[in-house]
Amino acid sequence: MFKNLIIIVVGLSLFSCGKEPVPKPKGDLRLEYPNPKYTRFSTPCSYSFDYSDFASVKEAKQPCWYNLSYPKMKANVFITYFPIKNDFPLHVKEVEKMVYEHTIKASAIDTKFFQYPEKKVYGNFYELKGQTASNIQFFVTDSTRHFVTGNLYFNTRPKPDSLAPAVDYIKKDLLHLIDSFEWKK
Repeated sequence: MFKNLIIIVVGLSLFSCGKEPVPKPKGDLRLEYPNPKYTRFSTPCSYSFDYSDFASVKEAKQPCWYNLSYPKMKANVFITYFPIKNDFPLHVKEVEKMVYEHTIKASAIDTKFFQYPEKKVYGNFYELKGQTASNIQFFVTDSTRHFVTGNLYFNTRPKPDSLAPAVDYIKKDLLHLIDSFEWKK
């Protein structure tokens, strides 16, 4: 009986040995964000827009430039303003240059044109996919006097899968910002 027990234990130990266990890779958390409530931001400059209560607006280095900060996401949308002085094509080229500099890392760049003629609001919205430094860029203009750009950056390495929930949330906010954008008279 004791002999049979030893044979069974030795036999099981031979078959139980196999590959070494491999730890599972570290996973990222699934992030969910609250439904936004929008607040009107009226600048002393020539424009206003709605922004999410999940963000805050801070003044930047130049007059009429602002940072739309999402501290819990470690993200910033840099909003810049330029008056147009017979240089409208140069502003558009500069935005496109900034967008297409990311083609090295971008897997795709989706461009959407928008226009609200009743408010004299026109522009492009660029969504950059892949491991790009900036995931979203846009410009808003009245095409004669004012030009505003926006660029989204995260304070982290570009990891498209990990950042996807935050990018989607901010994308919806920025589309709402554009929909609510108005020039002051």
